[in-house]
Amino acid sequence: MTGSPFDMRDVRRLQRHLVRGIPRARRDTRAVVARGALNIKKEWRQNARQSAPKHAPYYPRTVGFDVLTFGPDQVLAIIGPDKSGAQGALGNLLEYGSVKNPPHNDGGRALVNEVPRFEAQMALILERGLTWW
Repeated sequence: MTGSPFDMRDVRRLQRHLVRGIPRARRDTRAVVARGALNIKKEWRQNARQSAPKHAPYYPRTVGFDVLTFGPDQVLAIIGPDKSGAQGALGNLLEYGSVKNPPHNDGGRALVNEVPRFEAQMALILERGLTWW
């Protein structure tokens, strides 16, 4: 083997940088998931107000979200109508339709609109974590 011996100093610097970045990435990821869920909830409510204003005037208020954390690295948002709220039980019928009613897809449209913003924010977290020079 020719050339100079391998220098581990940069590898150790990178290792320290990555280890220091883990808590920030976890915190930022949870914030991005919560913000995405809030955006979807707001747009879902707005869509529902427009798609069924006379048939289900109380339904939009039942749309909410919860952010759950499983261990340090898994974050989940559950978004949708609360079936115990006024007209919240209409959620499945309004969202997916029935034999006599077409689907409104209020939540589905809100999700599709949020995906590019969510992906962009997750990419920023990844880039920030890997930038070390």
